[in-house]
Amino acid sequence: MQHLQSEFDSLVDNNKNGVERRDFIKTAIGFGFAAAVLPVCAKTLIKTDAEGLKEGEFTLDIAGQPVPVYMAQPKDKTDLPVVIVISEIFGLHEHIADVVRRFAKLGYLAVAPELFIRQGEPADYDNIAQLMKEVISKVPDEQVLGDLDAVVAWAKRNGGNADKIAVAGFCWGGRFVWLYAAHNPSVKAGVAWYGRLVPDGAPTKLSPTNPVDIAPTLTTPVLGLYGGKDPGISATSIQLMKDALAKGTSGSEFIVYPKSGHAFHADYRPSYMPDDAKDSWKQCLKWLHDHGVE
Repeated sequence: MQHLQSEFDSLVDNNKNGVERRDFIKTAIGFGFAAAVLPVCAKTLIKTDAEGLKEGEFTLDIAGQPVPVYMAQPKDKTDLPVVIVISEIFGLHEHIADVVRRFAKLGYLAVAPELFIRQGEPADYDNIAQLMKEVISKVPDEQVLGDLDAVVAWAKRNGGNADKIAVAGFCWGGRFVWLYAAHNPSVKAGVAWYGRLVPDGAPTKLSPTNPVDIAPTLTTPVLGLYGGKDPGISATSIQLMKDALAKGTSGSEFIVYPKSGHAFHADYRPSYMPDDAKDSWKQCLKWLHDHGVE
């Protein structure tokens, strides 16, 4: 157990990889949401404390790049089920950190990496169009999948059960739930909140594949949680994904909330729908339980 905890402790204490601690804390613990999400609530409506948890931020060296990571788990526990949490386009901020703590309170080792660190800082942008153009559109899918591989490997070395690994994500991160479930055979289950399923245009070098493309060969079960009033993810695209999944054997399923739009789980945004958010969380936990990740 001492060995399992030493890697995390040394990374936190020494901050070996050169990311300024104060800057990371601002990112992960929410001393400023990305301006792009304004107007937002003054703070997250749900605040999960860290009582009984080992939690904190550290930097993980991935091929020479220091990547900020936030983690939480029950204190003094090992052999834990693992959930990798993938953020929306606004990066690793307080809502994502809170989701990590929510999983940890339920017995998981939960880990969320900052996947935009090489391209820019989402919190520096005051509108979504500029953020998408200058940061998000420059992030290669291959880079993200590689970073997630490194985070999974870290979790396995630090008290995570290699046979009980799940991935959960929101919006931009929801798309990567589907892709990562197909990419890494260690993943036993996924939960994708309103992630894009079909491309907005022609495939690009940075983003050559979309969930609908991998659906027929997907073997990991993914639960898709979507809003029926989401203007960016149509009922047609969901049906296309269902049809593609039906050609395979993953056992993936969808739940569509007819009264909700996009980002209905985000309790720091006007789009938040408390009842559907609560039910989607319950469905997420049931999905992980039903697929042996708890």
